[in-house]
Parts: sequence; structure tokens; C-alpha cells
Amino acid sequence: MRVYGVTGWKNAGKTGLMERLVAEFSARGMSVSTIKHAHHAVDVDQKGTDSYRHREAGAREVVLASAKRFAVMHELRDAEEPTLEALIARLAPVDLVLVEGYKRAPHPKIEAYRAAAGNPLIAPESASIRAVAADCEVKAPCPVLPLDDTGAIADFILADLGLREASCPKSCARRPCATIVLPCLPGSIGPRWTRRWGCCATGWGRSVRPLLRL
Repeated sequence: MRVYGVTGWKNAGKTGLMERLVAEFSARGMSVSTIKHAHHAVDVDQKGTDSYRHREAGAREVVLASAKRFAVMHELRDAEEPTLEALIARLAPVDLVLVEGYKRAPHPKIEAYRAAAGNPLIAPESASIRAVAADCEVKAPCPVLPLDDTGAIADFILADLGLREASCPKSCARRPCATIVLPCLPGSIGPRWTRRWGCCATGWGRSVRPLLRL
């Protein structure tokens, strides 16, 4: 399975971008799963429920199942936190696994960045960050894409992974063959991203050109 991450500091827009990317890739006919890392104690169960009582009694794993969905709750107790690779191995096969967090893991990532958060960029210190999705002008050693342009970010991810859309859920006529240059945000330093639109059979590609310093 192909894995791509969304990372960034708190309030950088990671979850919103993840949500939009899942919807975008799903609309393109791809199967998507997600992994979210939490730094605090997390519990998806509710105190007093039957499944909660099973866990409190000492069950290592509890499966909560219904006609709509099922959830597996694994209690680590005193064991070490599983690695991202171990968690991915537990997932059912899909076209793409999107990972939120795990900024120090080696998988490729997009960094979400909002000026209002007031945090420094991670990209200059991390080779695994392939692009920055920002709502402002930033200087980065990689492509800088508009944070609200979900389609452009999705195209970047697919091209970076060497993937092609599974199928076109809408008429290919809405995507005539053309080459569209996605401008980096004004004042940003980084490669210029080129998106080649075409029908599903044609696919698309990319070219990278350095931007001049302004």
C-alpha cells in the first residue's frame, strides 16, 4: 500500500486538509484509509459501556461490532507504542493510506502551515517533507502549494507516489487535455509545479523548474 502523510504543528490545518484529501481521493475512485497519531491518552470508548467493562476487566483486545461498522480496541497496558509500520500492517489493503502526524517517520509528507499559528516551518529540517501547503507566503526548500487548493495537493501526492487515478467518476470532458502551471504562492521560494490534465487513459505528469528569488 502507498503511504503519504500530512504533518505540521498544532493549529496548522492538518485535520482539515486530511478530511478534504480523503474526500478528494474517494471522489476520484480510490480506496483510502487513515491513521491519526495522538500525543495524549486517547479513548474511543465510553465509560460504563459493555465494551469498556470488558477492557477494564483485563481484555487485551475488544472488538465492538455492528451491521454498520466494527472497531478493534487494543490495550497496550505496559507494552511499547506500536510503530507506524506495525499499524499499517494491520490495515486492510487500500490504494492509499493517509497519515496525520508522525512528523519524524520517514514516509513522504505534505506540511500544513498557517501563518496565524505562529510556528516555524518543519520542511527545512526534514527531507521527508515533499511540499508545503500554506495560507501565506513562505520560503521553503520544496514546492509551496495553496492550503485551500485540495485538488492541486492531491495531484502532487499522486504524482509523487507515481500513481494514477483509479477511474474518473465524472465525465472526462471536464478535464480537457491541458498543461496548467500551479503557481507557488507569491514570494515563495521553491520549485514550480506543473499539472498536466487529461482523461483517465492519458494520465498526467509533472515538471519542476526553480523559481527566481524575488
